[in-house]
Amino acid sequence: MLSKDIAEAIKDGIKVRVIAGEALGTKSPIYTRTPTMYLDFTLKPIPISWNAFVYVLEGEGIFGNTKSSPTSAHHVLLLGTGDGLEVWNKSSKPLRFVLIGGEPLGEPVVQFGPFVMNTQEEIDQTTDDFENYVNGFEKARHWRSETGISLDY
Repeated sequence: MLSKDIAEAIKDGIKVRVIAGEALGTKSPIYTRTPTMYLDFTLKPIPISWNAFVYVLEGEGIFGNTKSSPTSAHHVLLLGTGDGLEVWNKSSKPLRFVLIGGEPLGEPVVQFGPFVMNTQEEIDQTTDDFENYVNGFEKARHWRSETGISLDY
């Protein structure tokens, strides 16, 4: 098989060459007796001036290099300037994560509990809104965290 004959799928800035198996709705023309998945992914680069992070949604993966400790669901990995991203899933369960990046705004950041705003006044207003169930927090009265973490102020 020639390189030009390998099936490809492109979606949302991700290109996958499907050498064996199936991905993004594209199936390889190669038949293997034993079910096999051989995928070659290409991800557009995140601009070097952007900040980026990975958030693990499900499963457990190894990010960075094979000697890194596994990262499990609900954990964040901050990427530095120019960092690449290598990922291994050595478990028997699927690994699901998001890669998020953006151009820094250069604005001040004030954080209190789960709230992140630009000024202490905005944090105070948001805390008031949350405690009074207004301005988008109307359903907060009956919300309960699935993580078991409480927001005690």
